[in-house]
Amino acid sequence: MQKTKAALWEFLQGLGKTFMLPVALLAFCGIMLGIGSSLSSEAVTDNLPFLKSEGFHLVFTWMANTGLVAFTFLPVLFAMAIPLGLAREDKGVAAFSGFVGFAAMNLAVNFFLTAKGVDFEDASAIEHYGIADVLGVQSIDTGLLGAVAVGIVVSLLHQRFRTQRMPDALAFFGGLRFVPIVSALVLSVLGLLIPLVWPTFNGWITAVGRGIGHTGVFGPFFFGMGEVLLRPIGLHHILVAMFRFTDVGGSGAVCGDHVSGALNLFYAHLDCAGAPNGEVTEATHFLSQGKMASYLGGLPGAALAMYHCAKREMRPEIKALLVSGVVACVVGGITEPLEFLFLFVAPWLYAIHAVLVGLGFLTAAVLGVFIGNTDGNVIDWLVFGVLQGTTTKWYLVPVIAAVWFAVYYFLFRWAITRFDLRTPGRDEEPDDAEPDDADDASPSPDTAEPARELVAGKYDAVAILDAIGGAGNIRTLDNCITRLRMTVEDAARVDEARLKKLGAVGVIKLDGHTVQVIIGPQVQSVKDAIATMIPVG
Repeated sequence: MQKTKAALWEFLQGLGKTFMLPVALLAFCGIMLGIGSSLSSEAVTDNLPFLKSEGFHLVFTWMANTGLVAFTFLPVLFAMAIPLGLAREDKGVAAFSGFVGFAAMNLAVNFFLTAKGVDFEDASAIEHYGIADVLGVQSIDTGLLGAVAVGIVVSLLHQRFRTQRMPDALAFFGGLRFVPIVSALVLSVLGLLIPLVWPTFNGWITAVGRGIGHTGVFGPFFFGMGEVLLRPIGLHHILVAMFRFTDVGGSGAVCGDHVSGALNLFYAHLDCAGAPNGEVTEATHFLSQGKMASYLGGLPGAALAMYHCAKREMRPEIKALLVSGVVACVVGGITEPLEFLFLFVAPWLYAIHAVLVGLGFLTAAVLGVFIGNTDGNVIDWLVFGVLQGTTTKWYLVPVIAAVWFAVYYFLFRWAITRFDLRTPGRDEEPDDAEPDDADDASPSPDTAEPARELVAGKYDAVAILDAIGGAGNIRTLDNCITRLRMTVEDAARVDEARLKKLGAVGVIKLDGHTVQVIIGPQVQSVKDAIATMIPVG
C-alpha cells in the first residue's frame, strides 16, 4: 500500500511537471499575442497615428500570428509534452510517439463518424459530438483532456515497449521503432471509442462548469484558494490546467467558433476584434488579474514585514533573499521563494495567505477587472491591462494591490512578533561552529579541495547532492519551475538543515521516498548539474 501511494504521488507530480513546457510557451505566446493585437487595434492606433504605418502594422500582425502558435496547437503540444516529460530515457521518441498517437486517435474518430454517416455540416451533430477541425481532420474536439489521455497512454506504452524484442524477420520494427507503431495502433482503437463516450462525458464536464458558474464570484475565490493550498505538494498545475483549458473554466462562442477553457477564451478574444462577451468575461475571472492583489501587493508586504521583524544584525544577510523573492514574484509571477519562507514555520499563516489570494480573485471579479493571461505579474498588468485600454479596468489593480500590501504587512508583522515565528533573520545563531561540520571546517592546505564552480553563481551542486544523501540515495530526479522533485531510497538521509544553508528555500518530505527541494528560479541549472553526477542506469 505504501509503495502504491508513493508511486501515485510520483506519477501525479511528474504529470503536473510536464504541463510546464507547453504552459511556458503559452505564457510567451500570450505576451506576443497581447502586444501585437493591442498595438494594431484601432483603439490604440487612433490615439497613436504613427502606428498605422505599414511597417508597424506588419510587425505587430506578425507578433500576433506568432502568439497564436501555442493557442492553435495546444492539444497536440500537451500530447507531446506529457510523454516527453514522463519518459526517463529516449525522450525524443516519446514526444514523437505522442504526436503519432494524437493524430491516430483523431483519424480514427473521423473514420467512425464517417462510417456512421454523420454530417459534419449538421449543426445538431456538431453540438452533440463536439465536432471541430483538429490538425486538418474533422474530429471530436476533446481538448486538453483528450491530449492528456493520449500523453499518459503513450508514456505507458513507451515505458513498456521501449526495449521490445521482435522475431528476426521483424527485428527492424523492434526497440524504439516499435513505440510509435504500437502508439498508433492503441490510440486508433481508443479513437473508435471516443464518439461512444465523449458526448456523455462532455455533458458531465459542462455540468461541473455550470455548477461553478452558478457560484458567481465565489467560483474564482475557491479556485484561487485551492491553487495556493495545492502548491506545497505540487499538484496545483493539474487544477489550473482544468480551468484554463476545459469546460470547467467556461465555454462559449468567440467570432463564431466554440471555445472551451478560461485561457483559450481569453486568447480567442484577443485574436477577435470586438468587445468580450459574457462567457469570456466570466471565464477570465479565473485568470491572472485575480492573483495580482497578492502577487503585486500582498507578498511584497509580507516580505517587508519579515525584514522589519528580523534582528537588526541579520537584516543585511536576509535582504538579498527577500529582494530576490519579491522580484521573482512581481516580475516573474513565481511565489514559492517567498511562500516557503513562512509555510513551514506557520502553516496556519499560509492557510490565511491562501484565503487572501482567493479574496483577491473574488475582488477582481466583483469589480470587473478584465486582464487575463497566466502569471499575475507586472508584465501581465502592462501588456494585457494597460496596453488594452481602460475597458480592462487596469487602474484598479494598483489600488487593490496597495490594500493587500497593507493587510499582509500588518498581519504578518503581528503574527511574527505575537507568536515568535522563526522567519528569516529570527533564528537563533549558533555560538560556535560544530567541530565536525563539513561546511564550516577549514581544510588544511594539503587536503583542501580545489574551489568548485557554483551553479548560477550561488549553488554548490556537489554539496547539495551530498546533503540529499549522495548519488546512491536518488532513484529519480526531475524539476518543475522552482523545485527539485525526487524519489529517494531513504528520505531520512536528506539533510534539510544543510540544504537550507546551501541556499534551498525549503524541503518537503511527502513520505519516506518522495522529496522536494525548493530552490527557486535557477532550479533547472541545479538539477542539470546534479544529474551529471548521478550514474546512468
